[in-house]
Amino acid sequence: MNKNFLFKVDWTVKRIYLSREFDAPIEKVWKAFTDPELLKQWAVPKDWTIQDQTWDFTVGGVSTYLMIGPEGERHWMYDEFTTIENGTRFSSIGMYCDDQGNPNREGPKSYTENKFFSIEGNRTKIEATHVFDDENTFKWFAEGGFIEGSAMTYNQLDEVLTSE
Repeated sequence: MNKNFLFKVDWTVKRIYLSREFDAPIEKVWKAFTDPELLKQWAVPKDWTIQDQTWDFTVGGVSTYLMIGPEGERHWMYDEFTTIENGTRFSSIGMYCDDQGNPNREGPKSYTENKFFSIEGNRTKIEATHVFDDENTFKWFAEGGFIEGSAMTYNQLDEVLTSE
């Protein structure tokens, strides 16, 4: 079935928009985005792992985690949740942090909003918008492997949703 994956880049406002459909009810997809144990199973490419995760899914709460790549690359990430509308939408500010979870507030940031919609056939549509405050970071995402990585992780999410 066509999953209607859409990836659009808007260079004028440093924004990346993605949408994708899933053959699962909205409650199940929402849980896959908001349960840290499920996130570990799909939110990074297959050859990467997530470790040392903290998770406080509340407005003002924080998620920190270490992404480890196949060559031993290590990226500490920090997300602060700014909006949560249970079951339909959440947004966050993302940035790098140190290994103690202290965010680099002077470094580049991304502002992400995830929206969830029930669609015909007990399916779900996701819309994700990422806005970047730094030109170089935006360019890296827009021209780098973000489209391929997003497609890969959404396919992994399909696998998680069918195994749950």
